[in-house]
Amino acid sequence: MKDLNYYMILSYEIKIRQLTEEEGGGWLAEIPLLPGCMSDGETVEEAMANINDAKKCWIKTCLELGMDIPEPTT
Repeated sequence: MKDLNYYMILSYEIKIRQLTEEEGGGWLAEIPLLPGCMSDGETVEEAMANINDAKKCWIKTCLELGMDIPEPTT
């Protein structure tokens, strides 16, 4: 059975971009394959740490609700 640990070790593509001052500044990280899975941070490092937390919460919620979780392809 595929559990949280299984999905957490998968290598999902992460897109990161710098936010404009109008957007509040900092950096935005998102996982396109997981709709709505995104986070931000003051630095790239902080945004990357935060996206890993967001990924964990996103996957955990889907598992609890019995929803399909997309997996990255090679």
